Amino acid sequence: MYKKFQIGLWLVGFLFLIAAFNDKVPTNQETVNVSLKPGYVSSVYVSDNGDGTYTNPILQADYSDPDVIRVGDDYYMTASSFNSSPGLPILHSKDLVNWQIVNYALPVLPEEVYNTPQYSKGVWAPCIRYHGGEFYIFWGDPDFGIYRVKTKDPLGEWDKPVLLKASRGMIDPSPLWDDDGNAYLITAWAGSRGGVNSILTVWRMSPDATSLLDRGHNVYSGHDHNHTIEGPKLYKKEDYYYILAPAGGVEQGWQLALRAKNVFGPYEEKIVMAQGNTNINGPHQGAYIETQTGESWFIHFQARDVYGRILHLNPVTWGDNWPVIGEDKDGDGCGQPVLTYKKPDVGRQWPIMSPDESDEFNDKTIGLQWSWNANEQVTWSVSIPAKGMLRLLAVPRPTGDASLWNVPNILTQRLPAENFTATTKVRLNIEWDVWQGKQAGLIMLGNDYSYLAIRKDAEGFYLEQLQNQGANQGGLEKCHGKERLSSNEVYLRVKVEGPDALCQFSYSEDGQNFKEIGNDFHASRVLWSSAKLGIFCSSEPGYRIGGWADFDWFRIEKL
Repeated sequence: MYKKFQIGLWLVGFLFLIAAFNDKVPTNQETVNVSLKPGYVSSVYVSDNGDGTYTNPILQADYSDPDVIRVGDDYYMTASSFNSSPGLPILHSKDLVNWQIVNYALPVLPEEVYNTPQYSKGVWAPCIRYHGGEFYIFWGDPDFGIYRVKTKDPLGEWDKPVLLKASRGMIDPSPLWDDDGNAYLITAWAGSRGGVNSILTVWRMSPDATSLLDRGHNVYSGHDHNHTIEGPKLYKKEDYYYILAPAGGVEQGWQLALRAKNVFGPYEEKIVMAQGNTNINGPHQGAYIETQTGESWFIHFQARDVYGRILHLNPVTWGDNWPVIGEDKDGDGCGQPVLTYKKPDVGRQWPIMSPDESDEFNDKTIGLQWSWNANEQVTWSVSIPAKGMLRLLAVPRPTGDASLWNVPNILTQRLPAENFTATTKVRLNIEWDVWQGKQAGLIMLGNDYSYLAIRKDAEGFYLEQLQNQGANQGGLEKCHGKERLSSNEVYLRVKVEGPDALCQFSYSEDGQNFKEIGNDFHASRVLWSSAKLGIFCSSEPGYRIGGWADFDWFRIEKL
């Protein structure tokens, strides 16, 4: 018996070594134990059809620039988080269709400028990898350079960011640890910062991923017929190095595959997925994954205007050492996105689940679906699980700013679907009876924004619906509806409907009978990311501090 036990331990160790050296295509066999919590199931959008098939998109929320790896039987995803705090969301799945938010890798952004909102700056196009028993995430900040974080436990705390390369314009990093012990990093370039784009550069990287070792080698130029090539992912499969990258632009582009026998090229090229006769525009950058049963898949995004960059899952087949992504109906070697398809074979069926949306505020921390508009400050909120509420403090707005566009302490989440309602119950509390300028509310934040807020004046509490057209260009708020309230407690609701996100605000004093207030409003993007649904409490500058809003719960429901 003891001898059998020794042999078993030896086999486990041997398999561990194989896994450690098999991470060029990030599909390692080593298992990191992940316990699934009871799954939240959205009432407004589910991709899993419950019959062994799924319908795209797999996530109808804005998880821009996704990257995915498999470690054992677990799949991990991260995505661009831009200026939001915390950043670098970590999502987990067992089958590539059903996902949960399980962590964040970046509590706050490393530069102080992100203590105030810096829309669409910050964390761009991260890449997640598993190497040598550790998880790594690399990302580019177009204004500061290439960073990475790492951990041994993706559900735990991640190390502080390391700046690999200070730069302006370097973006979209993807690492590769090769068989011979050498390591490389591929990047793209943002023309708005670096003055050039449509170039892919491979750098030698220290194996511990703490620095880049040379001045870089430009391995591909897309200026002729693959303009705006970006978002490269570097893989090694059998005898080839592969670069999978989108070209042609976010909304009009295609997926390109490059291959070479040497990491520095020369690279052959082939378009392996395009929109075809589907309505899936782009289709833009993403991640190549291999399941534990040997299937190949690709997760990418589609730009959907106000709803942001939603995620699609497509099968990958191989022929003559070239990938074909999606369905190749005409046999030309270029696929197109699928709509409904058989789920990936991962060895068994897993429960339907969704990223969290609603929040009862009964825990010590807010739900992982939430993020702040800038680096979080401890003075912004207090979780009170004993009372089942979240307390947002009336933090003064930036001096001289008459809108909410530059307010950092707005708590937001992604839009979960095309059709839904969001409702919250809030009580506004005024300290020292200094009521001037203090408010709490429910907001649909974008370049144009609208919100419903409870306020107080000398006559008592009241409700206002306000809009700001062109907030990102200095627009001013206008009131479109005002109603008196009988107390400081009210239910706020926004109904969101249709592909152009038509919003209608309403309110109730008893939680049962809701009355519409103000004008209809078409939500808009935050620059190029989706609109954000949020709650807030703020105060005008210049008045005595104090006051807070207690949010009892926040619920996403069907129309």
